[in-house]
Formats: sequence, structure tokens, C-alpha cells
Amino acid sequence: MNYPVIKGTAYALVHAPNLLLVQGSTQNMERAKNPDSEYLRKLPQHLRSFSEVVNYPPNQAYIGNLLPDELNNIAKPWYENPVQGDSQGKYGEIMDEALFYALLKISDAFDLVMLEKSFTEELKERIASHPLFAHQADLLKEGYGLEDIEMRIQDHKAEELHFDGKLVGCVKRAHDWDVNLNAHVMLENLVVKASGVLALKNLIAKNDLAPEEIEYIIECSEEACGDINQRGGGNFAKAIGEVCGCVNATGSDLRGFCAAPAHALVQAAALVQAGVYKNVAVVAGGATAKLGMNGKDHVGKGMPVLEDMLGAFAVLISENDGVNPVIRTDIVGRHNIGRGSAPQAVMEALVTDPLDRAGLKITDVDKYSVEMQNPEITVPAGAGDVPNANYKMIAALGVKRGDIERQQLGDFVAEHGMPGFAPTQGHIPSGAPFIGYARDLMLEGKMKRMMVVGKGSLFLGRMTNLFDGVSFVIEANSGESAAGAVDTDAVKKVVAAAMRAVAERLMEEE
Repeated sequence: MNYPVIKGTAYALVHAPNLLLVQGSTQNMERAKNPDSEYLRKLPQHLRSFSEVVNYPPNQAYIGNLLPDELNNIAKPWYENPVQGDSQGKYGEIMDEALFYALLKISDAFDLVMLEKSFTEELKERIASHPLFAHQADLLKEGYGLEDIEMRIQDHKAEELHFDGKLVGCVKRAHDWDVNLNAHVMLENLVVKASGVLALKNLIAKNDLAPEEIEYIIECSEEACGDINQRGGGNFAKAIGEVCGCVNATGSDLRGFCAAPAHALVQAAALVQAGVYKNVAVVAGGATAKLGMNGKDHVGKGMPVLEDMLGAFAVLISENDGVNPVIRTDIVGRHNIGRGSAPQAVMEALVTDPLDRAGLKITDVDKYSVEMQNPEITVPAGAGDVPNANYKMIAALGVKRGDIERQQLGDFVAEHGMPGFAPTQGHIPSGAPFIGYARDLMLEGKMKRMMVVGKGSLFLGRMTNLFDGVSFVIEANSGESAAGAVDTDAVKKVVAAAMRAVAERLMEEE
């Protein structure tokens, strides 16, 4: 079978401490219930600097500068044992909040973002030196007076933008009465769009792609844009592609709570394998609601608030080139409706069922990329080490099946798992963060097979108590598929020529 390939990946982070203070759902709810809360008063003292987030080991792993397994060699807590980091990584970058405000403005198609004049001039100089956005610096325009911004906030319910202790701008509402277009939602949506742009731009640049080559975009973040008549109607995908110059692309948004990236990647693979599109980009932007989600526990334990990062990623799925790793579309797991939501049932549906159909053992998969949340974020909040718990469940299934012995449980987790290193941005950790490393390791001949396992909690939408999940296997390219592949363009030419010949013959007979 001629499987599609992973042709490129990109991962981006945005340091967003001020957005955390104003936009994070935990902070918003606390402010509404208890505006004088001790937590809100202490929170600013627990925010990290940009240099601290750059040197934070999991962040370096996320953008491609530190193999996740190498985190095992760094003493914990990681926030007290920084590495010598770089804001630029093999797969992407870490952007500071001020520069991200410039990207918000660049991504703003309806003049909703107002930035203060002097702040705008500073940003113009900075964005002009950024290799991915220098040509769009003129989109920042001239900026606004502080009085105009304050009036918009006080009289028109605009959302504030702060930096370095100062008011530097705001985001206006897009409609006077439609709650789906109020300023808070528009800021959320612009953050998704801008961070998605950052990821897709990095995908194009770091993989020597031409934006015109991308034919379809699937956006799979946790937000949804729309109006009062169609909440979630979209379209982040085309909006992101427009800013990135993908003039030949169309696209749509896919929503699925935390499992959305796995769903999106499977659908992208199917579209390419079917010959509908040659190049499909899967993109996800970041979620402001998740900023500081576990902040109360972090502040209560005297820690820095580690959920100060917006996360984004982009993956390009393309026709088989005989080189890049393939997505085995015949080894896809799904948590079907009748399976039940017990943890063992979910993991069997996603891991052992598809492997059984392919005649593979659990040990035939070199690495499993599960829900890769950073445990330093989740453990203090009482949620435990999520990746480790998943790996232990997979290992237990291996014992049950006879693939490994009980005494090999610990070794299996160490060999086939990895430490969590992704920000708790909902969808972002779910299988996708390790794809870039897996692709490189397969290209280097150091890995044969990995499995992406995406899971989601559908009960959050209060429509069903079901869980969600989908999985798929990525495998080193044997080269055989490409050699025996059908040249679809050639087939189309032959068919067209035959049709012309038939038409000519019919005309002659007439």
C-alpha cells in the first residue's frame, strides 16, 4: 500500500504571563468569585521571566533542542535546574509576549487590535529583524494614543493588553451584542490564529517548503470561531493559511477536545492517500483559557506558575516520497462508542486492538507518544504523572498478552516511554509533540516504529459521558511503496487522452 508520509514538523511556544493574568480561565473565575483573593494578589510574584522559560528543560525539548529522554538526566525540579537554552530550536521557536502582540496585529484582519504608538514603534523594529515576519512589519501601522485605548476599554468593553507592568493595547469587540464576537472571545481567537501562524511559518521555513505547495489545512486547536448564528463555524485554517501565503490551499477546522490532533492527522493521511490532495498541513494554535490552569496549586506550593506558555504545532502530510516516515493507515486504533470508558478498555482499543490486526506485539513499537503533559505541572495539582501512568497501563497490557514478563514492567516504561515535556495546552500534548523527533530518528535509521495515542474527555461538553481516542502508527519508510506507487498525474493524463480520443471518434461518426 502506498502510505502518506510525515514530510515536516514544527513546534512553537509563546511566553504569555500577562495574558495568563487576564485571560486564563482559572484567574477569570477567581476574579469573578473573589476579586480580593490571596491567590490573585500573590500570583504576579510567581511569574517567570523570558530567560527562565527559554532555559527551562521541557521547553527546550518541545522546540527540538533536547531529546525528551535526556530530561531523565536533569535533576528535578527542572525549574530549579535550568539548561543553557536558545529561543530558536530545530523545530521552531519560543517567542516573547511583546513580539507576540506584534504577531496578533499582523494576524488581525478586522482592525480589532489596538497597540499604543511608542510600543508599536518598538515592535516594528523588532519584527523587522525576524526572518519569518520582516516582510509583514508594515501591517503594524502607526499605533494609537493611550487615551483612545483606555476609552475603548472603559466604554466599549475591550480587553486589555499589558506588558512590563504597562497598558500597551487592547482588543476590541467585533459586535455590540453577539457574545460570540465579544472582546474576550476575539482575543482568544486571535491568539489561536497568531500562534497557529507562528507554527505554520516555522514548518514552511524549517522544512524548505514553498507555501504554495500546501493544498489543504486542517486546524485542530481547542477553540472555535463563529458568530451567534453558527458557533464554531470556523475557519481558523484558512485564516492562518492566508497570513502564511498558502494561496493554493483551502481548509477547515476539526474539533475533538484533547484527541483532535490525532483525528486531524489521520484525516490528513486519508486525504493524501486517496489522492485528493498532495500536501496537507495539520496546524494547532494555543489556548489562553489553559494559561495558569493549575496556578493555585503552583502558587500554594511556592512554585513558579509553569502554565505560562501557549503551545502550537504544525505537521505536513504528503505523498510517499520513498524517504520520509509513513503513516500506516492500516494500523489505526479507535475508541468506539460501545467499548466503554474504563481505562483498560480505552487503552486496549487504542493500542492492542490495532497492533493485533497488524500482527504486532507491544514491544514492536519503539516509542509510544501518549498524553505528553509535563509532570512538573500536573503532579503538584494532584493529577499525577500522566505520561507515566499511560506507559504503565500499556506495559500492564503487555504482561497480560504475554509480550513481556511482569518483572520487565519498569524496563518497558523506560525503553518505550519518555518523560512528559509538553505544556498543558489541552490538545497540544496529545501524541503530537514527539512526531518531529520520531521522524528524525527514523530518517537516521535509529527508530523503526512509533505510535501516536490521542485521548480526549468528551464529557466536558456535557453532551455525553463517553471518552474519545484515536491512534496510529508511524513507520520508517522502506522505499518500496514509492517504487510501486501509482503516478496519479500520469493516470489522469492517460484517462484524459483516452476521453479526448473517444470524443473525437464520436464527432467523426456524426
